[in-house]
Amino acid sequence: MFDDSNIIAGLEIGTSKICIVVGEQNADGALNIIGLGQSRSRGVRKGEVINPEQVEEDLRTAIFEAEQMADVEIRSVYLGVSGGHIRGFNNRGVHPVVSADREISQDDVDDVVKNAKAINLPAENTVIHAVRQHFFVDGQAGITQPVGMLGARLEVDMHVIHGHANRLQNVVRLVRATSLEVDDVVFNGIATALALLTNEQKELGALVIDIGGGTTEFVVYADGVIRHSGALAVGGDHVSNDLAYGLKVPLSRAEKLKLEYGTAIPSEAAKGQTLSITNELGLELKRINVGHLQRIMALRLEELFQLIAQDLEQAGLTDYLRAGVFICGGGSRVPGLVQLAENVFQMNVTLGQASAVSGLTTALEQPEFATAIGLVKYGSLKNRRRAASTTLMGGLKGVFNRMLPRN
Repeated sequence: MFDDSNIIAGLEIGTSKICIVVGEQNADGALNIIGLGQSRSRGVRKGEVINPEQVEEDLRTAIFEAEQMADVEIRSVYLGVSGGHIRGFNNRGVHPVVSADREISQDDVDDVVKNAKAINLPAENTVIHAVRQHFFVDGQAGITQPVGMLGARLEVDMHVIHGHANRLQNVVRLVRATSLEVDDVVFNGIATALALLTNEQKELGALVIDIGGGTTEFVVYADGVIRHSGALAVGGDHVSNDLAYGLKVPLSRAEKLKLEYGTAIPSEAAKGQTLSITNELGLELKRINVGHLQRIMALRLEELFQLIAQDLEQAGLTDYLRAGVFICGGGSRVPGLVQLAENVFQMNVTLGQASAVSGLTTALEQPEFATAIGLVKYGSLKNRRRAASTTLMGGLKGVFNRMLPRN
């Protein structure tokens, strides 16, 4: 049995699956994946809960499987969230430095960050993340630590991610109904980027795209910080729906056809190829043109990438992606998807794989587990920061104690 105090769990409640990954953090801060639990997801649509009872039942199945594999009791999780209601934007806070010597203090930094967070959101929305980017002192850009500098005007750029408060709380309440506590709520796109990108790739600039069953999240890093994020209520399920409509077959049959014959780049050989659709008795119901199937699929996936590319173009970020594009999620398994993405984005595209963690290769090598692994990594980083802060405060307390007069 592992030491529960070092256990971190990440939970993703997706449209097609519920996944919980368990990690163990050693004394040096290194992360080892020790457990994985998953189950089908029956009560989620477009990344949001529509049937809490079904989701809770499936969630308990995933929790049990993860606990059995990791040989631990999971008490709390870092919960990933998604949905078309989640939005991200950049905001700048401004603060005048009023001290007599114009030296910037930590209080000035706290105040300018507070000003950057004071944004006018819709009444029903709440902030999920407010990520600090860079500071400006009297117009000088790119400053990472302004404390101790001289200046009259302090500014900070922050990336703010927000969503509908009640829709987020519905998921939190559902998780708590299983007797689990929620350590933090994390946007899936941030978790995925944490799992896939190295610090060098974040500095160079990279786009991470996570194609799930009902949603697609994307995040842009540049100069080591998050520059842009978004969530689209489009995923693998929409490809299946298009096939069901275009081929005039039931949705369940369309899903099977997608898995067996689907590709993101239609092949020349498929143009004249047909296949027979039969019923339970083996009698032919109709014939399907494979080339038509592949064209339907390719058009939907190309549209998805075009939407993201247009969004980045409007944000002026396309030229910052020197490390290229990284794709993961269950939807990334479609043959030819990397080539299609390269055609759309006109840059190098890679199938992402979790980095800077060790453990279960079954989880680390699978693109659909990247988000849950990233959630564990998010928790690991928070633990390390908390420990560093505690150590710092303990050291300062020791210094102060030594300065006190002895009786």
